[in-house]
Amino acid sequence: MAMSCTHLDQVRKVKPRSQGCEECLQTGDHWVHLRECLVCGHVGCCDSSKNKHATKHFHSTHHAIMRSFEPGESWGWCYVDQIELAFP
Repeated sequence: MAMSCTHLDQVRKVKPRSQGCEECLQTGDHWVHLRECLVCGHVGCCDSSKNKHATKHFHSTHHAIMRSFEPGESWGWCYVDQIELAFP
């Protein structure tokens, strides 16, 4: 039985709030890859980055769905259901 995401109803048409990790840009820090929250448009760094701002954003807001903000990538992730998502 395939698991499915139960939070897709939270996805909104968002504009990225920045072109880099919002928090890292403020502190002058660096990131590895970027993730965009599909509820509010927050851009944060991935879990391979030392600060893990995308995951911290989820924990503080409970916005469950993010997508890769890397050029050419079309996948996303639901933090709650722990499932990878495909986006067009």
